[in-house]
Amino acid sequence: MAIDTAAIGRRLPEVTVDIERGRLRLFAKAIGETDPVYVDLDAARAAGHPDLPVPPTFFCALGHEQPDPFGWLDELGVDLRQVLHGEQSFTYHLVAYAGDRLTARPRITDIYARKGGALEFVVRETAVTRAGGEPVAELTDVVVVRNREVTA
Repeated sequence: MAIDTAAIGRRLPEVTVDIERGRLRLFAKAIGETDPVYVDLDAARAAGHPDLPVPPTFFCALGHEQPDPFGWLDELGVDLRQVLHGEQSFTYHLVAYAGDRLTARPRITDIYARKGGALEFVVRETAVTRAGGEPVAELTDVVVVRNREVTA
């Protein structure tokens, strides 16, 4: 079944997270980040940062801060067994730091098909802001869904 394009423009549940140093250190370790500025407060301050900076790809993790982070796909009728991560991009406005409270506000911005409908694409854009609404980053991710009902 094709994904209903009426979902374009739908706002998804937002999430607000207090960014903690320990969490940033674990994330940096998990991605293999070796720059001490992301794990050592003294190194961060020596580099001119007020605290540990948020590693660039950390914002991806914000969307997983809710009880059912993939529920939005389920609501679209998407079988998670048919999903691939297709693309991810970031636009940064400000550096975020440990101690910041960040809010991620995602919305579906496009749904389209290729290969005669055998592959469907869902584009989600997420605005990340600090408390007070100051823009920090914008994320765009594309989910690719194989439509098993169509053979191309």
